[in-house]
Amino acid sequence: MARPVWSGALSLGLVTVPVELYPAVADHTIHFHQFERGTADRVRNRRVNERTGDEVAKDEIVKGYELGGGDHVLVEPDELDEIAPERSRRIDIEQFVELDEIDPWFFDKTYWLKPAKEDFAKAYGLLLQAMDRSEKAGVAKFVLRGKEYLAAIRAGEDVMVLNTLHFVADLRKPKDVMGKLPQLPKPRPKELDMALALVDEMTAPWRPEDYRDEYSERVEKLIKAKKAGKEITREEEPEPSADVVDLFEALSRSVKSRKSGGKAPKKKAKKEPSLSGMSKSDLDKLAREQGVKGRSKMTRAQLEKALKAS
Repeated sequence: MARPVWSGALSLGLVTVPVELYPAVADHTIHFHQFERGTADRVRNRRVNERTGDEVAKDEIVKGYELGGGDHVLVEPDELDEIAPERSRRIDIEQFVELDEIDPWFFDKTYWLKPAKEDFAKAYGLLLQAMDRSEKAGVAKFVLRGKEYLAAIRAGEDVMVLNTLHFVADLRKPKDVMGKLPQLPKPRPKELDMALALVDEMTAPWRPEDYRDEYSERVEKLIKAKKAGKEITREEEPEPSADVVDLFEALSRSVKSRKSGGKAPKKKAKKEPSLSGMSKSDLDKLAREQGVKGRSKMTRAQLEKALKAS
C-alpha cells in the first residue's frame, strides 16, 4: 500500500477531519541510468561545492535567494516551515464552486484524500455526500513540501479527490509566450459546416481505457529485444498523404473516410492475418478507427469477426 505524502486536517467551518493525502496517479515513464559510452561506468549527479569541488551532504544545504550582483539571502528550511505552521497541517475550504467553472487549464496533479482515523469516518462521509449531491468542489489552500498550493476538493468514488490547481499568476497567456498571435481568416460557411460534420462523425463516448502509452510499450520491446540479442529494425514511416490545396475538399475526404470506416483496400490484407494475435484493447481501437458500430458491447471474438467483415 502506498504511503501518504501529507497528513493533516480538512476543515470546513467548525468541522475538522484528520486526513491523509495519497497520490492518485502513477508514473509509468521508463527511467534510465546514465553510463559513459563504451564502458560500464555509471554517471551520477552530485551536489558539489563549486569553489572547493567537494561533495556536500543534503542536510548541509540551505536555500539562497539571489539579490543581484552575486549577493544572496540565505534561508534555513526550518525558517520556511515556521512562517506557515498552521497551513502546512490544514486544508481549509474557503468556498464552493461549480466544478465545470474551473477551466482544465488550472488543473495540475490528482490525489486521494481519506480520513486518517476511523473515528472521523462519519464526518468525512457527511462531507463526501454533500459534495456528491451538490456536484460542487471546495476551493482551499494548503502547504505541501514547502510550497503553497491552491486545490479543488470534490467527491470521487467512495473517497474525496483533491486536485492541485495552478494560481492565475502561474499561467502564461498565449501572446506572452508566442508574441504575435496568428491571424485567423474567417472560414467559408460550407467549410465550417464540413468541419462540424467531421467533428460529429468523430464524436464518441469518452473511454479512457482505449488509450495507452504506446511509446513506453515500444521502449519496453526495444529493451527486451536488446536483452535477447535480437536485431533492431525500424518501423516503416507512414506514407505521406497527398497535398490537398482546397480545404473543403480535404474536409470532405476526411468525412467520407470516417463514414466508410477509413478502409484502405490495399492495407486490408495486412491487417486480417494479425487479428488473432491482437489484444482486445487493440481490436477495439482498430474497430473504432474503422467505424465499427456497437463495438463497446462486443466480446473479443465479436470484434474480430466484425473487423474481418468490414
